[in-house]
Amino acid sequence: MSFNPFNEKPMKYDETVMDWKGMYPKSYDKDTVDPYTKLRIILMNGAEYEEVWFGHHFHRHCQDNDLRRELGLVRRIEQQQQKKVSCMKPISENIIEQTIGYEHLAVDLTAILAGREKDPNVKMALDFALLEDFDHLYRYADLMDLEYGVHAEKLVGNLAEIMPGRPTISEHRYAYDDIKRPIVDKNADPITKLNIAIITAAEQQTMNYYMNQAAFYNTDLGRQLYAEIAMIEEQHVTHYGSLKDPNSTMLECWLNQEYTACYLYYSCYQDETCPETKKVWEQFLNIELQHLHKAAECLKRFENKEWQQVIPKGEFPQLLKFTSQKDYVRDVLKNTVYLTGHKEAYEDVNNLPEDYEFFKWQNIVNNNVNHVPSHIVIDNYIRKQGHDYRYQDSPHPVKELQDRKKDNTEVGRFRSKN
Repeated sequence: MSFNPFNEKPMKYDETVMDWKGMYPKSYDKDTVDPYTKLRIILMNGAEYEEVWFGHHFHRHCQDNDLRRELGLVRRIEQQQQKKVSCMKPISENIIEQTIGYEHLAVDLTAILAGREKDPNVKMALDFALLEDFDHLYRYADLMDLEYGVHAEKLVGNLAEIMPGRPTISEHRYAYDDIKRPIVDKNADPITKLNIAIITAAEQQTMNYYMNQAAFYNTDLGRQLYAEIAMIEEQHVTHYGSLKDPNSTMLECWLNQEYTACYLYYSCYQDETCPETKKVWEQFLNIELQHLHKAAECLKRFENKEWQQVIPKGEFPQLLKFTSQKDYVRDVLKNTVYLTGHKEAYEDVNNLPEDYEFFKWQNIVNNNVNHVPSHIVIDNYIRKQGHDYRYQDSPHPVKELQDRKKDNTEVGRFRSKN
């Protein structure tokens, strides 16, 4: 049965406000939680974070105090929601354990969105960055086992493989190559617009998490790895953010933002297996419906536009459902690991001219491979254990990445010597 959030009767504002007890939830048990429950929590924390920061950005570029008051009122409740979702994480879960969840989310979410995406430009953007987050999961997993003796397959519940993707060292690109073509058609497939909004929010959260957590990690090597991967997350946020429609007004963006939040909470509610967590998704769906109707009201009040002019079909399209993406990831790995950015497009690194900016950038930031944190982590692990840490169902689909006794720093980075 289709669900149209614009047809729902919203709660009154006062009914959405929580007291301090209501804001502090029961945390999940990190040893027994369904990995996808954890991923949904990380995803919705990112969605709320994105809403709050969008609200501040809009506020700072708006001269109408009546509109700013409406934004401030909604943002206050979204801050309460974010606090509750974030504290569903238990105190006992340390930085790197949660990081494994962040990267597991990045892998499976990106693969799910790419698998349902019809626009070839957006699908390629998702597939491209997928391999990079997949490699980040591998690097963090090796660091966790190296320093804590914890195997990441326990945390991902065997739902994702852990092995090299496009090597992190090969992901450092000249900034021009992360700018892609925006989707400017307001009649674009609703799935496409939702996919862009969801993945941008998710990657924005990951970037912010690494930017803030790097300095709190308790080893020099860990701090360096977080710093390196945070730089790639900056690239990813630019990469995905460049797909958004730059012609939308701020009020139109607000409406889309609230619509996306409603879509995500409804999807999480339908997909959730934990009864207590499911109640939170239902509660916050009802709150977001109030915010969506407020955004539609403001769009009409301040720009004289109906919500249908921004979101022609209010019914939710295919819902987001988490399932293992092992086969999809393997297929993308096999076929695209050698790609790098080439302005708005993508190109096999072997086909780039020798003087291309990608190689110039690599020569600066990675001039000494032995100083690159993502390589040092794997190299140190191999020196200690004799081979890297992986969790894989069968041999790696890329021959050059099958050797577990050597970290390959050339795939997708150098032109072939042949």
